[in-house]
Amino acid sequence: MASSPIPSTQLRDGTSIPVLGYGTGTAWYKRSGDTSILNRDLVESIKTAIKLGYHHLDGAEVYGTELELGVAIKESGVPREKLFVTTKVNQNIADIPKAFEASLEKLQLSYVDLYLIHQPFFAKSPTELQDAWAAMEKLKESGKARAIGVSNFLESHLETISQSAKIPPAINQIEYHPYLQHGSLVPYHQKQGIKVASYGPLTPATRAKGGPLDPLLLKLADKYGVTEGEILLGWSLDRGTVSITTSGKESRLSAYLDVFKFQLTPEEVDEVSKLGDQKHYRAFWKEKFAVDDRS
Repeated sequence: MASSPIPSTQLRDGTSIPVLGYGTGTAWYKRSGDTSILNRDLVESIKTAIKLGYHHLDGAEVYGTELELGVAIKESGVPREKLFVTTKVNQNIADIPKAFEASLEKLQLSYVDLYLIHQPFFAKSPTELQDAWAAMEKLKESGKARAIGVSNFLESHLETISQSAKIPPAINQIEYHPYLQHGSLVPYHQKQGIKVASYGPLTPATRAKGGPLDPLLLKLADKYGVTEGEILLGWSLDRGTVSITTSGKESRLSAYLDVFKFQLTPEEVDEVSKLGDQKHYRAFWKEKFAVDDRS
């Protein structure tokens, strides 16, 4: 495929971001072992994704996959300026400039399109959170991070950094699907001009089967001639998010692109939302939340 078929949306600073991204977490996360050992299967999977038109590539320091992302970008033959590359700081949050340079080195890049604070739970005080954001702002001002944002932040964390921020976050990447709609958080983002990026968008059809959405997803998948996963991606995109998904299978990555060939009706989007609200399921960061906490 010569060029990306995936449409883009704009962040608050005018940065253009493809609405569907290929993630190198979850399926590819290096849980143990030497992260300096190249996973050739991942390199090939990223190159396949790029070939299919996934020009938005999502990595993170903690995934241990920046090395593969860098090699795949080099070997893909796609010009750097046509790709949108995201990475995140986590375990080296105490020294963001150093962590950022280490990420650039692994990625073999001179800049990233988006740099995120991976999670807010490291901060023992509001000042720690604000200081970390001030370091992010310096990276944005240097031009080495074209846009900056956060991940897994709640309203309270966003309020904390807003008290001292000169540059507001462009994006908040959160687990987001019909079984975790976050109450007032998404409307808060919209009010503040913060774009939502959703990870785990397929959760009701993968990790949380047996819920109230099952019959509706089957019905809609049959109606549109797609899989339940594409219905969930469609719902997520219809809600105005940027969606991050992943797979090691070319056929599945190719099928996800069918999300742009159909359009759920507003009534169908509402029905998915309402049925989704009948069940609560959080796949990530469970240890940070009470069982029934939907924030």
